[in-house]
Amino acid sequence: MATVRLDQLAVPVIGAPMAGGPSTPELVAAVNRAGGLGFLAAGYRSAGAMAEQVAAVRELTGGAFGVNLFVPSAPGDAGAVAAYRERLRPEGERWGVALPSAIPPDRDDWEAKIAALVADPVPVVSYTFGLPGAAEAAAVRSAGSLQIGTVTTPEEARAAEAAGMDALCVQGPEAGGHRGTHRVADVPGELPLLQLLPVVRAVTTLPLIATGGLGDGEAIAAALRAGAVAVQLGTALLRTDESGASEAHREALVSSGETIVTRAFTGRPARGLRNAFIDAHGPYAPPAYPEVHHLTAPLRTAAARRADTTAMHLWAGTAHRRARSGPAERVVAALWREARG
Repeated sequence: MATVRLDQLAVPVIGAPMAGGPSTPELVAAVNRAGGLGFLAAGYRSAGAMAEQVAAVRELTGGAFGVNLFVPSAPGDAGAVAAYRERLRPEGERWGVALPSAIPPDRDDWEAKIAALVADPVPVVSYTFGLPGAAEAAAVRSAGSLQIGTVTTPEEARAAEAAGMDALCVQGPEAGGHRGTHRVADVPGELPLLQLLPVVRAVTTLPLIATGGLGDGEAIAAALRAGAVAVQLGTALLRTDESGASEAHREALVSSGETIVTRAFTGRPARGLRNAFIDAHGPYAPPAYPEVHHLTAPLRTAAARRADTTAMHLWAGTAHRRARSGPAERVVAALWREARG
């Protein structure tokens, strides 16, 4: 298994793990070819599906890569979820889709994924939405994987260091997709990434990875000057050839206007392109994840099928208009060239 030193990457760029399809094995390999570190997103996948993607990456690249896991959340308020379902019911009727009336507990196959990564380790494992338990972190460490905790506050950074993380991914509010807050109900912080980095540095000596709104070379250089050993890019890679993002999503990134943080689609705060669905339902969405995610899944699937950007979840960071098309290897190389001046 290839070993990783985050401060010794040829190009200090990490491909963000984007769950739901964008982070393909091909994208992981392309980021690696550019000299960076590619990442798979295991969120929403079974342990078996995760293993299949790991095998695919190993066929494509001999370099180090990572796998990101969603840490399970506590169950949400069933009454609040039921009320939100009633609010969304007309949307389902409009498009001929049935919303689930019962949502079983969902831990995202967490235990099976941990077991799989201990039995067949990968170079890097990162965590979003919280941290592994002490025994789980120790098992992954013993398997030889470097572990990264995603944090959005100094308090979360302290917790991640205490949990035995080897590095921290510091996510600023500019980031697209889900905020990495450790508790579902937490209101995400608004301290910009470049101010958040030194605040986190003040409470930990662990290596820091910067992510959120880094759409060009100038922003990457600024994040590295602020103390990060590497940057993590997500939205910046969504329009690349190897991305699994839909055509509607790709086009919306450069044609749409503002982004907004909403719970409308999943119950967790996430930044996406503002649209009619968010405006209509965002204020009423309860802090219940993954219950709201499952509740809205039929609506989102139907919207994607008809390429309806007024109703799709179009995750995007604040620098979405700068997202470039073309081979991901070329995009990463160009961004790093610009960052170096």
